[in-house]
Amino acid sequence: MQDKYEGLKLENQLCFPLYACSRLVIKKYHPVLSELDLTYTQYIAMLVLWEVRSLSVKELGRRLFLDSGTLTPLLKSMEAKGLIRRFRSSEDERVLIAEITDEGMALREKAADIPEKVGGCIKLEAQEAAELYRLLYKLLEE
Repeated sequence: MQDKYEGLKLENQLCFPLYACSRLVIKKYHPVLSELDLTYTQYIAMLVLWEVRSLSVKELGRRLFLDSGTLTPLLKSMEAKGLIRRFRSSEDERVLIAEITDEGMALREKAADIPEKVGGCIKLEAQEAAELYRLLYKLLEE
């Protein structure tokens, strides 16, 4: 007969290795991001903005899986650094837009080698990394 508390053991929790790995990976980003004066969350916001340049704050939050309570102070900090600007949409005043500045775009060049630097710290073969990526995004699907 199975112990009714077996499910409460840390070793049986899928959430724990996901949490621990997330913390480990973000820790590996810290030294390279600190050179750019970016936090990990600011970095992932910049990844989106380097690609699309301008989008609604709501859409940015959706892409980053961040709620407005986390996103608002993040964007205020980025705006204070001169990396982005926020403004109301001319088509709909209710929509707040985040747009990368020229200074923010210039940071892209300095960040270009970050994926390679951090990727070299992750001890997975390319095929394993691709499978993990696929599985993690499967978990994120709602």
